[in-house]
Amino acid sequence: MEQHSRWQRYVDAAVTRGPGTGRSRPGPPPAARRGRGRLRLRDRLPQFASPHRTTPAREETLRRTDMRLVPSAALVWATAAAGHHLHPAALAALCITLLAGAGLLLFGASYGGSAGHGARWHCSPARRSFLATMAAALLLSAAAGGHAAVDSSRRHEGAIAAAAAAHAAVVAEVEITGAPRGLRTPGSSGLAEQWAVPAVLLEMNVASNRVISPAKVLVIGGAGWEDATPGQRLRTTGKLRPIAPGQAEAAVLSASSAPLTISTPGPWQQGPVEVRSHFAAAAGHFGGDARGLLPGMVTGDTSNLDAGLDVAMKSVGMTHLTAVSGANCSLILGALLLAARSLRCSRSFAAVLGLAGMGLFVLMVGPDASVLRAAVMGGVGLVALAGGRQGRGLSFLCLAVIVLVLAQPAMSTSFGFLLSVLATLGIVVVGRLIMGWFPAAVPRWLAAGVAVPLSAQAFCGPVVVLLQPQFSSYALPANMAAAVFVAPVTLLGTAAVPLVPLAPALADALLGTAAVFAAAVGAIARCFAGLPGAVLPWPEGAFGAATMALFSTCTLAAWWLVFHPARSAGLALAAHRRTVSLLRAVMLPKAVILPETAALPHRMPRRRNGLGAPRGVHGPGLVHRPGRGTLRVCNQSSGRKPQWLLPRPNAPGQRRRTPPPGAM
Repeated sequence: MEQHSRWQRYVDAAVTRGPGTGRSRPGPPPAARRGRGRLRLRDRLPQFASPHRTTPAREETLRRTDMRLVPSAALVWATAAAGHHLHPAALAALCITLLAGAGLLLFGASYGGSAGHGARWHCSPARRSFLATMAAALLLSAAAGGHAAVDSSRRHEGAIAAAAAAHAAVVAEVEITGAPRGLRTPGSSGLAEQWAVPAVLLEMNVASNRVISPAKVLVIGGAGWEDATPGQRLRTTGKLRPIAPGQAEAAVLSASSAPLTISTPGPWQQGPVEVRSHFAAAAGHFGGDARGLLPGMVTGDTSNLDAGLDVAMKSVGMTHLTAVSGANCSLILGALLLAARSLRCSRSFAAVLGLAGMGLFVLMVGPDASVLRAAVMGGVGLVALAGGRQGRGLSFLCLAVIVLVLAQPAMSTSFGFLLSVLATLGIVVVGRLIMGWFPAAVPRWLAAGVAVPLSAQAFCGPVVVLLQPQFSSYALPANMAAAVFVAPVTLLGTAAVPLVPLAPALADALLGTAAVFAAAVGAIARCFAGLPGAVLPWPEGAFGAATMALFSTCTLAAWWLVFHPARSAGLALAAHRRTVSLLRAVMLPKAVILPETAALPHRMPRRRNGLGAPRGVHGPGLVHRPGRGTLRVCNQSSGRKPQWLLPRPNAPGQRRRTPPPGAM
């Protein structure tokens, strides 16, 4: 529960006891009397409440955003990403510079904080807090750089780097660390021809020499590699090649033979693999799109996903549904907390239950970057909730980024991790604001259903264009329509995962219900993908990302204008006034904007003409016509003679007769 101030407790006590209790009430603290209290008494008491009082939602919106962890998260991320591009010597120099800068900032904060006679200068508490915050950011970034230097040294120095530079043939023993990912060549069929498997190179034989130096590698192999499972130890032959700049692996191993199994995964690694395989087999009993969507939306297994449905989901921006992301973790965590609180469990027990459930879910689907980010975010939120500090979404996101990048610097160059963080940032920063735009009559769940995909799409759009230069015209309505069916599929499917080997009948009942909602998601994807203009071309590179960012900003501004018609009209009138003022300033030396009544000579002043200029200034002028929204051109005069309109060829009335050619 949030800790209120003394004045807030005083107001709550006044509302609860009411008048006539006979108890003396202490006066408000001086800060509240000076107008700096959290909430005024007239806004809390019903009899003094104003019609425009601050609601709890509005008070939460007006609360200041905690930005203290933003520099730390940004510097840690940037340093870890630079570690994948810099040479170890340059990275070491960068870390030393960061440590020196942190020391100088700490010295300045401590030396300037002393107000004794020996201090030459004294800084305010706010300045000391800022210096300490930046010093902590530099220390954390130096730690991230040191961790990234380990992988950088393996890419640039040692036997593995030399063998990769020479494209040497090796016999390698590797341990699989992730699920295989199919690689499709352009113009081929929908079947994968090669597989990319993340692994750790344990030892290798190159040029009759045995080298033992664990390093991360990416294995590219053909048939036989699709069955590799995490934790499995394999032996293969192939050639080492240098990795592309910016990648976390030390080299690429192009396998020339099928893998030979040396050892199988342990029980902690084999168990989740079997659970996922049993779930995929149980979901295979259903036909249609549910056969591939159920494993994809619950466990992230897209091996049975139909190729046509995969293309349709990419066309409408729904591929995040088949990759377990933060939305799945949020749904499961929210369901566990709601169930625990409904049973009147304590807050600590609910936090422990949520953490345990989240750990089992991550173990079941695999420690992917987005899943780890969502799990850490959920854990930090639970700790903050148990400690009585809630509503600090940006601080939780920054803390999650710092922890994950320090633990795995390879995430700093992962586009999946970047998209996950950007989507969460959009929901935290803009999502609540968009929900506040809706009228009070709109249900909160409906407002959230619009605000969440809109904010996530707006922040992720520029990065998506870099990966795939195209614009999905119906991404927002498609995700809004599918959001209703995502929660039942995720919750029912996750509940059925442990019941498949234990109670198959009950699991089939849950999966049957979830299959109906999964088929609805597939139908929505195919429907929107079949509409005309579903995929439009977009510029590539930095220009495409900049234009998409501008388009996202204009989209959010358009939504704001729709929900604020009165303020939109006020902005339009203000823009009109500024335009008129600009025209007056620009055209005054040559043409002057006149009121309609200024065209009458008897209404003009004596010393200055109706144009606002001294007498003797002649020439064409602009006359404003009230009620018509137009400007009329007329001749200026000094005010002594009436103004005559310029001749208009299409003016009504008799036209002046002109003699025919040759007439006298």
